[in-house]
Amino acid sequence: MKILLINGPNMQLLGKREPEIYGKLTLDELQSDLKKVALALEVDLLCYQSNHEGNIVDKIGNATEDGIDAIIINPAAYTHTSVAIHDALKAVDLPAVEVHISNIGAREEFRSESLTAPACIATIAGLGVDGYEWALRSLVKSHNTVV
Repeated sequence: MKILLINGPNMQLLGKREPEIYGKLTLDELQSDLKKVALALEVDLLCYQSNHEGNIVDKIGNATEDGIDAIIINPAAYTHTSVAIHDALKAVDLPAVEVHISNIGAREEFRSESLTAPACIATIAGLGVDGYEWALRSLVKSHNTVV
């Protein structure tokens, strides 16, 4: 099984940006930790981060031809604005889990609506970086149950 992890804008600042909200773990550390979990689960985890909406849309759009079986996505700020990412997720028709480190529903009002969540099978929010591991485990479990 191949899972694509996509992180959106400003996630390269993880560990530096508002650590009281997002924690002190860097994106590289998060990805390294998740790759260890993926290895234990015997799946491949490919990691991608971009600050550019079109690049994220392209990455999602190429997922099936790249042999991807599922997607974990933290669209970050694009969560609340991107119909394009929503449409790309729907178009590839792969199981996707949306992850947010913070509880977006308990923050500023403009963060409470996700345009991308309806294109995903689940959303995990407010569990810190642990939400990524839960997303990974749930996708692997559901894939192994279906196959």
